[in-house]
Amino acid sequence: MKARGVLWRLRSRRMTAHSIALSRERGELQIGEGAAVLEVAGLSKTYGRGGVRAVQDVSLTVRAGEVYGFLGANGAGKSTTIRMLLGLITPTSGAIRLFGEDFHIGQPLRRVGSLVDGGAFYPFLSGRRNLEVLARTEGQNDDRIEGLLAQVGLTRDAHRKVKGYSTGMRQRLGVAAALLNNPDLIILDEPANGLDAAGIQEMRALIRGLVADGTKSVFLSSHLLNEVQQLCDRVAIIDRGMLIREATVTELLHEETSLRIVATPQEQAQTVLSASWPCEIAGQGLLVRAEAKDAPDILRRLVAAQIEVFSMAPTQRSLEEVFLAITNKEAADA
Repeated sequence: MKARGVLWRLRSRRMTAHSIALSRERGELQIGEGAAVLEVAGLSKTYGRGGVRAVQDVSLTVRAGEVYGFLGANGAGKSTTIRMLLGLITPTSGAIRLFGEDFHIGQPLRRVGSLVDGGAFYPFLSGRRNLEVLARTEGQNDDRIEGLLAQVGLTRDAHRKVKGYSTGMRQRLGVAAALLNNPDLIILDEPANGLDAAGIQEMRALIRGLVADGTKSVFLSSHLLNEVQQLCDRVAIIDRGMLIREATVTELLHEETSLRIVATPQEQAQTVLSASWPCEIAGQGLLVRAEAKDAPDILRRLVAAQIEVFSMAPTQRSLEEVFLAITNKEAADA
């Protein structure tokens, strides 16, 4: 009876579990590289009579062949947005289009796989057996299971009961479940959660491999911004329920360039340069908000002021620094 009850819960909650991908119809039109696979327009969610706005007017586009990062602090609205994309909660307003067609809650997500909240598994079954049960529950063949276990690095532990899995192993199993039906859009919520450094590197390679042929897309949320910087093509930043930025990672990293200058006397150098560029003392050097093309002019001014210059080099902010600068500015302007 206990096993039967767990199976009933899995079936009734399978959209909240590790995979929402359903069988792909034969002859279904394939999406070409660069085509929009997910389009969101004006998506909002308000709770309660008091009108608490969890998500407000979010619009974004995910294209075929890209890894798209969805960034935000805890409570910013990431999870609520993801649940609306998966049909787990009903939006208050807005529209969602998947593969060029309008999506409404209750529709089967035929070409979407997901990992949300780490997935839900039978603790008394092995990892392999969990995937077999999921495949049968969804009416799928289990001929992809061994390949997926190898792909996520679980072949050696596939025979073990899930109750003995670490958090990282459960994440790997969740990713395998999300890929079970070979979906075209994979939505992953914190896929690197619980993984060690080697596991994070393997997950990065796996996700980049999924989009390598330009037909699949990955939409992921993560708090590991250094990993997002290496993994994602484009990102969106959500803050207090509102989308405040959407851009490529390259665009964000190059928005504000700086030159790091080591010169003596340091205070005099700061005075000379501050007349034309934002400049601050940073450790043993100066951080000047300027572009590389400004370097000759900066050097001439310092030499003319009889300031000794020992080094000058361009610097680039990390995605974490960019994220904090953008969200802190929004908080200050609120």
